[in-house]
Amino acid sequence: MLNPVPAQPPAPPLLSVQGLDVTYETGAQGFWGRPKAFKALEDISFDLHPGETLGLVGESGSGKTTTGRAVLRRITASAGKIVFQGKDITHTKGEALRKLRRNMQLVFQDPYASLNPRMRVIDLVAEPLLVHGLIRHVDEARDRITELLRIVGLPADAHDRFPHAFSGGQRQRIGIARALALQPEFIVADEPVSALDVSVRAQVVNLMQDLQRELGLSYLFIAHDLSVVRHISHRVAILYAGRMVEIADRDDLYDHPIHPYTEALLSAVPVPDPRTQRQRKRIVYGGEIPDLVNPPAGCRFSTRCPLATEQCHKEAPKLSERSAGHLVACWNR
Repeated sequence: MLNPVPAQPPAPPLLSVQGLDVTYETGAQGFWGRPKAFKALEDISFDLHPGETLGLVGESGSGKTTTGRAVLRRITASAGKIVFQGKDITHTKGEALRKLRRNMQLVFQDPYASLNPRMRVIDLVAEPLLVHGLIRHVDEARDRITELLRIVGLPADAHDRFPHAFSGGQRQRIGIARALALQPEFIVADEPVSALDVSVRAQVVNLMQDLQRELGLSYLFIAHDLSVVRHISHRVAILYAGRMVEIADRDDLYDHPIHPYTEALLSAVPVPDPRTQRQRKRIVYGGEIPDLVNPPAGCRFSTRCPLATEQCHKEAPKLSERSAGHLVACWNR
């Protein structure tokens, strides 16, 4: 894989998320029971600069996809603020929200489920243009779609073919072309390579890097594959049970992890050299994963952390800076 596209010089954040909470309601417990609420996300804060990729990592259920959907305003935040291009969009609605979404697009995880099998490629890629009223008929955008398909590495004769005629990697390229149709500045890539064969993943990641270089895109790259995240990201944020526990420059986080949970995650990343792999120490923590309906009062990792103290069980730590740009939420590190 290629090295990440160099980030642009510091500039005002394209996206700023401040103290974001997202609360869901569960079903009622029993016939007479009342629905219970749980916080899928709590106090999430980060910035994303123009031309930057922020990798968002965590195990299943940690809140990665919820974060992406909340940032795109596909679900409602229960607290906090989302600022995009200098404007507070937390409560934007109606026509203003529809216009806003031209600049904020999503690449889905499953290229088989995200494309309508009854639509031709030209119709799939042109659909956003029709929805936003930029064209009146698909034929008006034929040349534009030809160029989009070329950019993502698909032949022009793909126009009139249906999704079933393509491989998984090619389908994901169609999904990327559709996301690019509106010329957005910001893309949420939600596990964009996890459903693909290992041999194809590098090709799609390299394509995304090339597009970032050519078009100046900013990515929120959601993944659980830490090796892919390291290749494509400039900075990496770690989520655990709905809270952010560490965020830092990519190399700083991978070479000098601070939070115990981050250490455990990175110890699980395989190394190509068998001798080095045998010498590495695998960190495995026991304990119970917290119930998000009734989370612990303090740090959510305290039920598994070997460093946990009485303070950890009573009070949740805030993200604090330990070195330049390296923030950690831990009382004991």
